[in-house]
Amino acid sequence: MMVVTRVAWVCLVSMLFAWPLASQAHEVRPAVATVTLGATAAEVEMRLTLEPLVAGMDLNGLDDINNSPLAGEHDRLRALDPATLEALFRENWPRIASGLVMRAGDTTLGPALRDVVITPEPDLELPRDATLTFRADLPADDTPLVMGWASEYGPLVIRQGDGADAYTAFLDQGTLSDPMPRDGTARLGATAAFVAYLVIGFEHIIPKGLDHILFVLGLFFFSLAIRPLLIQVTTFTLAHTITLAMATLGIVTVPASVVEPLIAASIVYIAVENVIGSAMTWRRIAVVFAFGLLHGLGFASVLGDIGLDPARFISGLIAFNIGVEIGQLAVIAIAFLAVGIWFGKKTWYRPYVAVPASVVIGLVGAYWAIERVLV
Repeated sequence: MMVVTRVAWVCLVSMLFAWPLASQAHEVRPAVATVTLGATAAEVEMRLTLEPLVAGMDLNGLDDINNSPLAGEHDRLRALDPATLEALFRENWPRIASGLVMRAGDTTLGPALRDVVITPEPDLELPRDATLTFRADLPADDTPLVMGWASEYGPLVIRQGDGADAYTAFLDQGTLSDPMPRDGTARLGATAAFVAYLVIGFEHIIPKGLDHILFVLGLFFFSLAIRPLLIQVTTFTLAHTITLAMATLGIVTVPASVVEPLIAASIVYIAVENVIGSAMTWRRIAVVFAFGLLHGLGFASVLGDIGLDPARFISGLIAFNIGVEIGQLAVIAIAFLAVGIWFGKKTWYRPYVAVPASVVIGLVGAYWAIERVLV
């Protein structure tokens, strides 16, 4: 009777916690603007999703579109055909452009919209990219351009130039770029660039990387002993560092349609192993390493969206990876403070805490795996 009661309790708690976690996420992605400056004009090509801007959503500090009170309006716009959405965007361009900052010295520039190209994407659960081109006349005083946009528009990546002298800035919360000269490119300080990519890496775990968080929690609930936990985290770190570097360098390319379902499956596997046994073996280490390789490919997709400053490629890659590691360690520390320190030495910790938590993690991973394959 006790076993039946325990199983029923585990299933009930798992379903209650897994259902809200398993809802489809629509992560807020940064817009990416490539700036080309001439003597008399600034040309900007920007890749972004139009629906949040047309809906008037406030993306400042928002990680998931579904968490916005205007999520319903976003979904309605997402269902429109590209031509209708383009017409609505052009109609709203004066309002949207008012939040776009382009300034040369004391002169505020007025961007003129040129082309709007919306990439067709029939799957309504996936974001639909668009490419804008707009132009602004520059004053005749040769002053550099400073650019950014309103904090409610979300994160913005600005790029200028190519090759070793290229400039890349990740802007958030309404911050502005460094002054971009008309001859040459802006330069971002080494320390500022390192910190920027470190923060991006950390934020990809907390709060944006729920699938990576669940995997790390799966490692945590396997055993509270320092040695097994340290071995697993170190193995996972080594593995995802390898594929992160290789994918960012273009040595390995695997489509997200393959990587994302496998990442979800890795969560399920780790959770199942937590339930059926807790002995550290070489097979467990090998499995964690293999799944770490997968997660590294997932991390690389973030850098693919944002881009690495070619002038500081190695330091940016290292900083991003350090940020990811700090995020993972923060997840483990929070879990230990919330659960391990209070209940870890209790005789009932494994059957009533570690196993139910692993079941929850496994159910969420299973939902994602099925969803990512079928969608």
